[in-house]
Amino acid sequence: MEFWRRHKRKVYITLGVCGSGYLLFKSYDAWRSRIGDLKKQLADDKEEGELLKAQVRTHFENIQRTMDSIILPKVMDTLDKRLAENLDLTLLLDRLMQGKGQPNTLTANEKHELWDRLKCLSFTKLVSSLWSMTMLSLYLRVQVNILGRHLFINTARGLGLSQLLDEAELIDKNDEEQFMDSAYYLSNYGLPALLANAEAATSEVLKGKQLKDYFNVSTLHDAIIQIMDTLMIMRSPHYWVGYLMPEDYSDRSRATKFDLLMGEARAVLLSAEFANIVDISLGAVVKRVLKDLSISCGENNLMSGIPLARVIPRIAHISDSLIGEDNRFSYIRITRSIPEVEQFFTLLYSSTPV
Repeated sequence: MEFWRRHKRKVYITLGVCGSGYLLFKSYDAWRSRIGDLKKQLADDKEEGELLKAQVRTHFENIQRTMDSIILPKVMDTLDKRLAENLDLTLLLDRLMQGKGQPNTLTANEKHELWDRLKCLSFTKLVSSLWSMTMLSLYLRVQVNILGRHLFINTARGLGLSQLLDEAELIDKNDEEQFMDSAYYLSNYGLPALLANAEAATSEVLKGKQLKDYFNVSTLHDAIIQIMDTLMIMRSPHYWVGYLMPEDYSDRSRATKFDLLMGEARAVLLSAEFANIVDISLGAVVKRVLKDLSISCGENNLMSGIPLARVIPRIAHISDSLIGEDNRFSYIRITRSIPEVEQFFTLLYSSTPV
């Protein structure tokens, strides 16, 4: 007892120090454990993020291949067929050739009328073919990227890759098919209005141009671009959207998933960014068709200039085969190689609202 009385203060102090040390150790151990768990969570999140990015990239590439190998050829085949049905230049060319071989079969006035008609319709078909091929290929990529984004989000949610995807809605198979089938709207419904307005734009731009007038690469380029520019603003600045898709009559409160997908596509087409890649793409394909036309006319001849009467039959010939299976992809690939176009669709795929 004497020992306890003499040393109890020291014992209490020692026990207090040891207890405090133990508590500090336990607190540190718990903090270190929490830090470890946090680091593991961050590592898991990073790995999940990398997996998600890889999945996005792979899915994006698969979507593009599907469009190139299945969707685009079918849509372009239909467009080519409808253009041939609605704007066949063969009869005009045959009548002019017949008149050339048999001079007495056509009067001078009839020849003039036929040539004037061929002038207008050959430029109309060239511009319509270039415009519809380019715009439809861009529009298809808009559709596929929007749909691909939604389908990927649904897949990612099913795999539990991210809690941020929980609010995404599933796309019904019928909505998906209906959305992609809408790519045929131009060929089945919008083409007559496009051709009528393209012809009106052509008549306005070529008014006063005579068969004897000399045309070179520069004047042809200016004429084609001017016709396209006139076509794009006819009636209203965005009237051309109606060639590609029906008007939006849906009630947002009762909109189906298909209606929402079409709304997203329409919003993209009306954007300033899309207008920019349209200008760039159309400029690029016009440059390419002029190169082909120069080869057909004789490059040196067209550089210096030749009478419009000699250019028209070649324009008619090129416009007839422009969207054919042998030629279409050489033009479409031109737009694919434009950096601004590729950047636009990469951003569209990664940022489409859901």
